[in-house]
Amino acid sequence: MEIALTALPPRLWGTVTRIALPEALEARLRSFGFTPGTRLSPRYQSPDGAVTALELRGTLLALRTRDLKHVWVAL
Repeated sequence: MEIALTALPPRLWGTVTRIALPEALEARLRSFGFTPGTRLSPRYQSPDGAVTALELRGTLLALRTRDLKHVWVAL
């Protein structure tokens, strides 16, 4: 099953299947390690929900939640 990354509950792991963002932003995410097949897990969210911290490849990375709506993962 494929879902948006923002729908993945904290501490559960998903595998990136696709990224549907403008080319420049998609390239930026790929430089951080967001490539198809990468496993990641949401860990924390800011109080206002604007930023989400994710664990991927042994690192915590904080990104805007609005951009993560366009990253799709498989459970």
